[in-house]
Formats: sequence, C-alpha cells, structure tokens
Amino acid sequence: MTRVSFALVLLAAAAPLRAQSLLYRPPNLGGTWVPDAGVVQFNFVHRFYVTAGPSHSVINFPNFTVAAGFGHQIAFGARFATRSLLVGSGSGALSSNETEIYGRWRLHGAEGRPGLGVAVTPAYNLLAKSADGEVAVDWTRGGLTLHGAARAMSRRLGESGNPATALAGGFNARLNPYIGVSADVGSFVSPTVRAAWSAAITFLIPGSPHTFSLQASNAGSASIQGASEGIAAPKNILYGFEFTIPLHLKRFSPWFHRSPKPVTLGAPAGAAIAAQVDMASVKFAGETVTISAGQAVRWTNRDPVEHTVTFDGAAEPGSPVIPPNGSYVHRFDKPGTYTYHCTPHPFMKGTVIVR
Repeated sequence: MTRVSFALVLLAAAAPLRAQSLLYRPPNLGGTWVPDAGVVQFNFVHRFYVTAGPSHSVINFPNFTVAAGFGHQIAFGARFATRSLLVGSGSGALSSNETEIYGRWRLHGAEGRPGLGVAVTPAYNLLAKSADGEVAVDWTRGGLTLHGAARAMSRRLGESGNPATALAGGFNARLNPYIGVSADVGSFVSPTVRAAWSAAITFLIPGSPHTFSLQASNAGSASIQGASEGIAAPKNILYGFEFTIPLHLKRFSPWFHRSPKPVTLGAPAGAAIAAQVDMASVKFAGETVTISAGQAVRWTNRDPVEHTVTFDGAAEPGSPVIPPNGSYVHRFDKPGTYTYHCTPHPFMKGTVIVR
C-alpha cells in the first residue's frame, strides 16, 4: 500500500511497491539490493557538521545515488558526493566533487528474504581515476541482517597511483516492521588509515515504499572508496539523514500516451445511478453521498494514476483497480453507512449513506 503526497502521486502503485529499504542496509554499505526492471531508485544522503563559534556555520555533505534496474538481477547507477574530504595533494584532482559509476549483479538472494545474498559491484571513480569493485554478502534471519564486503581499488583516492583493498561489515536489527537500528565499519587494509563508521535509526514510512534514517558517521562520501576511510578534520563526526525514493517508470506512461479509452467496471444490471463521485487531485470529490436502497454510485477516475474503491470492514465487495479515465459502479441494496478508501492512497476516504 502506498501513502504519498500529491507532489509524489505519480510514484504510486495499486500494490505494494518494491524499493530499497534502509531497514536492510546500514548507511555506508551498498548491500546486495538491485532495483526491479523499470524502477529507478533515488537515495539522498545529507550529512553536516557545525563549526565552532562565533560563526557556527553549517558545512554540508550532500550525497546522491541513482540506480536503475534492468532485469535479471542487474542494475546500473551512479553516486555523486559534492564534498569529498579524501582528496590529497597527490591525487591531482582539481575538484572535491566525487562521482562513482557502477553496476551491480546480484548473484543470489533478495532483500528481506531469509538466508544468504551475494552481489558483485564493479565501479569507476572519476575523481580518483580508479577502477574499483566490491563483493558484498548479507545474511538475514528474522529481524536481523548481517553484512560483509570486500573492496579493491586500482588507484586510491588522494594518492598517486597506489592500489588498495578494504574490508567492511555491519548489521541491521529490525525492532518491528517500521523501526530498526543499524551500524557498520569499513577500512582500507592499512594500519595508518582511520576506519569509516556509521550508525543509524531507521523508519519505514507506513503505507509507502519510502524509508528514512537519522545517521551519525565519519564518512563524507558514499562511494566504495569514500566509505572505506573516515575523515579526520576539520570535524570527524557528521550527522544527517538518508531518504529513499523509488521511481516506477510505468507510472509516467500517461505523460506519453493519449488518454485511455473509458472503461466501466461493476455496473450491475438494473442499477439506477443516483450519485457521481470523481476521483480527482488524489481525493474523492464529494466525500459523502446519500442514496436510497437499490440505487448505485458511480466513481470515475480523473487522475493519471490508478485508484480503488475499498470498503472498510468488508461491508461490501470493493472495486478492482480503476485505471485512469475508468469508472466503477456499485449498487447498494441495504440501508446503512458505508465508509471506504483507496487502497494505494489510504488517505483518500469517502462515505456512502444508504437510506
């Protein structure tokens, strides 16, 4: 089920939407998850610190991840960090903007499924001019997921052509279906490198495919290299959040096609339609209608996304999915008050009073 604001309505679906959940991935590990075919996953990580007085300036570290699923457990994506603190004088870099292009092939398992998951992630770091890679594993049982990763880089960021390896591990503990805690640590295999770490409390937004986490970390970048070394100065603890947004591309198809032909669902024989209810702007226009027993109500979908008419408490059989420009007719034979909602958008509610 999906609960979204009107600004995000085009992301909605009539069934639960599959999307990356931070309940199954700690902040600095990519995990084994790949988007379904036709889904673009957008993750926004924002970390910051506050300088000492008297200015108390906020220094921001935004990170963006975009990945698209192509089926067969394969995804391609990119990570972008606007402020990489790992750039050293030997890197030859003229910018602190760090971009990593990557692919991922999940060889086994699925997010949330009990047992073992395995994925390989080849990548290229444009700032370091380095061919990178990661092999990730996770193991899920009940409310616990354990993670591990081995990483390799042909040219370590901030150095002049030195290859490197790194190891990382972490866990997710789901306290209930909506709240979890997680932590991870990763480090280059070098005794002189400060390890990167993170800890988070995560929330699943009820009725939606979105997850949100509050984080503390000493890593300023979400790339394979950036999540392998903690920053030392000017501030070694960053605070922030991460928000996950799946974009199901089929929801945008009305933008590129003419309006679908009208279709009427339900329409029992001999039904006298006594009230019309439009589904528009993600609400039922005319939330309460009154009719007589034996009469019918017609709902018409004026939105570019699918809706349903689902009666609370199974008082009446509900509608199937009503496509854009479609309608649904239902006859009420018994007096009473019938409340209903839209399954993919449960904040849409209405009432039919039958006298």
